[in-house]
Amino acid sequence: MNNNDPARPIKIGFLYNHEELHQIAHTAPIISPLQQIAPQVQVEVLTSSDSQTEAVIPHLAPGLDRPPIRQMEAGKLIKVLEKMTGGIIPLGRIGGLSANRDMLGTYDALVVPETTSTLLKKRFAMQQPKLIFCPHGAGDRSIGFSPEIRHFDFVLLPGDKTRDRMIAAGVVRPADHAVIGYPKFDAANLAPLQKFFDNDRPTVLYNPHFDPLLSSWHEFGLQVLDYFVGQDTYNLIFAPHVMLFQRRVLASVEHRKIRFRKEIPGHYYEHDHIRIDPGSQHSVDMSYTRSADLYIGDVSSQIYEFIHDPRPAIFLNSHAAKWENDLSYRFWHFGEVVDDMANFGAALGRAFPLKEEFRLRQTAAFAQTFSIDPNQSSANRAAAAIAGFLEREFPERFHRS
Repeated sequence: MNNNDPARPIKIGFLYNHEELHQIAHTAPIISPLQQIAPQVQVEVLTSSDSQTEAVIPHLAPGLDRPPIRQMEAGKLIKVLEKMTGGIIPLGRIGGLSANRDMLGTYDALVVPETTSTLLKKRFAMQQPKLIFCPHGAGDRSIGFSPEIRHFDFVLLPGDKTRDRMIAAGVVRPADHAVIGYPKFDAANLAPLQKFFDNDRPTVLYNPHFDPLLSSWHEFGLQVLDYFVGQDTYNLIFAPHVMLFQRRVLASVEHRKIRFRKEIPGHYYEHDHIRIDPGSQHSVDMSYTRSADLYIGDVSSQIYEFIHDPRPAIFLNSHAAKWENDLSYRFWHFGEVVDDMANFGAALGRAFPLKEEFRLRQTAAFAQTFSIDPNQSSANRAAAAIAGFLEREFPERFHRS
């Protein structure tokens, strides 16, 4: 197909080339606004599983024609190899791009929430489609400012903090990005707050990351669970990053480290005041970050979703990080940092009420991280930015009658 044919409508796909669901809410809220803002653009959705398709549909406006949803297949052999290797290499994602590259090449642009898709350019040398990146999170880890981002044609950013750091790192170009806010907040605002326990105790969320070096789960995790088993003051939601228990082997390209995951002993599931969720929809739709009274974590960007409403937080430094002056740990200034689990109980006791210094830091950081416009949703701003990019790149086709 000739992508430069002026008679052909502009075709854009929202691509979800990942085995889990946690990236969907970052871009799916943009789909319907883009259909409304640019009805001349042909909008489609590309998923890699039935569960992803089901997760996208609630984000679509019921009053609009549903965009075509196409499910990609990576091939059975790729899936078997990935399972055999314990998921240490994302063969399914790479295979999905490889097996579907001819079809992906029929799109003028793809909106993606992850960086694996840059292989379309780097490995397969494809000039089309244009790649539009909307990061799935707004954290401070160095991986969020990876050189891979340079390969995107246009980048949608949540706020000034991320924009300034990316420009300083040279991974985005001044003319090829837009600050649009955080579309996931639009999606979360549609869901009611939930109560997960039949009591009035404060609820603590423990949200360790999956990174094999940085995650507190491997060194401190069972001690955290043991602490909450042995007390009757708090409820606990243990909801780690959804990738922590999806792979037998956890690998970090950034830190060149691998380790086998540590399982959750069955007896922790037997307590009414402890909810263990290794990866349901509640883990990715902000149900827990919105309902909890206190956050315990390490390096997950979910802390920024949690401080939408300032609340106490504790950070577990299980990897002896020298964090005080490191931009990658900026969020550890939002609460007390625990280096030794012998001090955990005392830190928890000091967490309530939220200290004013932490409230001020959380409030300031939230404003710097998220550009929120009370008069316009982030999804609408993202759709307008995408439409502007398409008009710039394909002016004749964008304005054709």
